[in-house]
Amino acid sequence: MMQSIFGLVLLACLCQIPGPVQAEAPADDKTLILNTAVSEPLSNTSQTGFLDSLLGIALQRLGYRLETVRIPAERALIVANDGINDGEMLRIGGLQKHYPNLIQVPEKILDLEFVAFTRNASLQINDWEDLATLPVAVITGWKIFEQNIPASAELVSVKNADQLFTLLVKNRTDVILYSRWSGLAYIRKHQLQNINIVEKSLAQESMYVYLHERHRKLVPLLASELRALKTDGEYQRLFTEILLPCTGG
Repeated sequence: MMQSIFGLVLLACLCQIPGPVQAEAPADDKTLILNTAVSEPLSNTSQTGFLDSLLGIALQRLGYRLETVRIPAERALIVANDGINDGEMLRIGGLQKHYPNLIQVPEKILDLEFVAFTRNASLQINDWEDLATLPVAVITGWKIFEQNIPASAELVSVKNADQLFTLLVKNRTDVILYSRWSGLAYIRKHQLQNINIVEKSLAQESMYVYLHERHRKLVPLLASELRALKTDGEYQRLFTEILLPCTGG
């Protein structure tokens, strides 16, 4: 009898021992969780950025709710490719070659300019090769930079925009590379002084949403809704209200 009681107690205790921690699945099949590593004015934690608003409207028209998760850029791609979350909010085209479980939605979100920021107004940066002998800082996982910066550059990789701009403000690097929109918004928000943006962009790329392959059927539908938003004026309204003020326009 005592052995039976002991066995029941042991079983109850074992049932309460937590198993391996697993990533949470979406709250329901009508919630789409997209990773984002971009910052204001494109995306923010309140989901009121340009991308948040644009994709939120497009997905709502398809009967989905958008939820964003902020993950460092490199890890975000792995998480999306593994299917832990539903996709990537904004990436350059062609990444499916390296992340085969991701499908590029074939309608660009916008063209993004990738530029250099420096405190040295006399520094001439016209192309990637001009970075070859300079100390340069980037955010880890930004493929456009990692693929084009000359190997001879003195490269430092950081986790986020705060670390990136701190290096520049404290003169620990000569140049940081970032997107034009997000860089302008960061400088404006934090009221940074004496930071120059190199007007000539190093690259301009069309940017896309990526969905995990389990959402294959949703891909053409989302592309169609994004085109509709451009046609019906909603895209331009969001651009004017959210992005344009960053330029002082």
